[in-house]
Amino acid sequence: MNLRDVIKRPVITEKSMRQASGGQYVFMVDRRATKSEIKKALKDFFQVHPLKIRTMKFKGKIKRVKKYQRQTTLSDWKKAIVSLKEGEKIDLFEMSE
Repeated sequence: MNLRDVIKRPVITEKSMRQASGGQYVFMVDRRATKSEIKKALKDFFQVHPLKIRTMKFKGKIKRVKKYQRQTTLSDWKKAIVSLKEGEKIDLFEMSE
């Protein structure tokens, strides 16, 4: 798998922003990505050293299309929570106050 395709986007929620202040960052990753591929991609793109990576798989939600009253299913996805070494941070998650 190409390392560019491993990390899709950061997950930005209230909870993930609280975790970011403690050194844990949340990303949406490719469903087929392994922990070692996620670690390589983080080292390559953000120049950080992940200590621990936890992954979770989620089923896609069922959504209703308004006009036709039909249901459609969003695609399944995978989330990775990454813990970094002390003192390292990813600027993507930093909020200006």
